[in-house]
Amino acid sequence: MDQWLFEQIQKITPEEQAYLDGEEQVNKEIYTKKQNFEIDCQLFLKQGKLITVRHHSRFIEFPEHKHNYIEIVYVCAGEIVHYIDGKVLSMQKGDLLLMNQNVKHSVKRAEMGDIGINFIALPEFFDIPLQMMRRQNMIADFLLGTLRQNNTVPQYLLFQLNEQKYISNLMENMISSVVYDSENEDIINQYSMGLFFLYLLNHMDRLAHNSSQSYEDVVIQAVLKYIDTQYRTAALSRIAEDFNLSLSAVSRLIKKNTGFTFVELLMRKRFQKALMFLVETELPIDQIAANIGYENLSYFYRQFKANYGVTPSQYRAEHKNDPQIRI
Repeated sequence: MDQWLFEQIQKITPEEQAYLDGEEQVNKEIYTKKQNFEIDCQLFLKQGKLITVRHHSRFIEFPEHKHNYIEIVYVCAGEIVHYIDGKVLSMQKGDLLLMNQNVKHSVKRAEMGDIGINFIALPEFFDIPLQMMRRQNMIADFLLGTLRQNNTVPQYLLFQLNEQKYISNLMENMISSVVYDSENEDIINQYSMGLFFLYLLNHMDRLAHNSSQSYEDVVIQAVLKYIDTQYRTAALSRIAEDFNLSLSAVSRLIKKNTGFTFVELLMRKRFQKALMFLVETELPIDQIAANIGYENLSYFYRQFKANYGVTPSQYRAEHKNDPQIRI
């Protein structure tokens, strides 16, 4: 992050100074005019604005509360710990938490080096990011939920991103535009947020916690995404490492939820690509085998014939003029 910008968001605010001076409870008057602790976006958003940023107040435990807006929490340094529905969500530098209006949560006391940025956004801010997504996925489902007036289900997504550079750059740009109060900041930030979500779709394996799906669902979705994009070199050990599971545990989970082993899912994907290459290209068989991750050509031939009853060359000859690939 830009050093000047980081220095600005690291400065101790008057609110934080009061806590350091001995004030033992959150000053709720800063956040709401209601009796219950529902933080009001109108106390922070400028007239006509759809989004603003505010750095998370340190040196105090935040009791359970909710918001009348969408909150996006991004950790710039240190650690920010949230408690949601009995879960402890520990966020490190580069991590991101999305919460809709119905999430009740509390926050552990943050210290001087724990720098978190809170994006305060109205639901309509996400109109453009949602249009940019154009297909059904977990993030789009979350955004659609924020726009439904009758939706009262708490929803949140926590991504542990490990400081992905292009993602952190987009976050820094959005923080800067609000801090500097730049012209046309809302529309710039809407498109920047859309790009940000598109990048997130490439890192669904980094989704650590999700209110709307079980942990098993999250793992399976990550497995299928991983195989779909990395079928040439995919390894079960990578999934096990990402989710801190043993090889046997992740193997059982995949078999239970898909009916196939990891090897079977990987082979199905590889052969799907092989059929496409056979029918739609003139590539030599050995090159096709290498392209889909088989270094042993003999093994590729044996597996292909076991699955389709013919050799790759015979399959190519039989289906060359097919209007579509038969898988």
